[in-house]
Amino acid sequence: MISAIVLINADVDQIPEVASALVEIDGVQEVYSVAGSVDLIAMVKVREHEHLADVIADRIGKVPGVTATDTHIAFRTYSKEDLGAAFSLGVE
Repeated sequence: MISAIVLINADVDQIPEVASALVEIDGVQEVYSVAGSVDLIAMVKVREHEHLADVIADRIGKVPGVTATDTHIAFRTYSKEDLGAAFSLGVE
């Protein structure tokens, strides 16, 4: 899986509606409403790199109320579950 973190600016009056529309897009796993320099963060997971353009440019970028996006593609994913599994290898 290819993971991307999409930082999204939206019209302030439409943030809840934008978030609801984004989470309905195939490939968008989660959408967070956040404080800071962006309004929303979408977690995107797709099977092939080419699908990122479909999800991000063709779908996310065209949701009414989205004013800008900034995409960060993940090289690796670290989680507590992954680290726990790595440390338990060979331990009985």
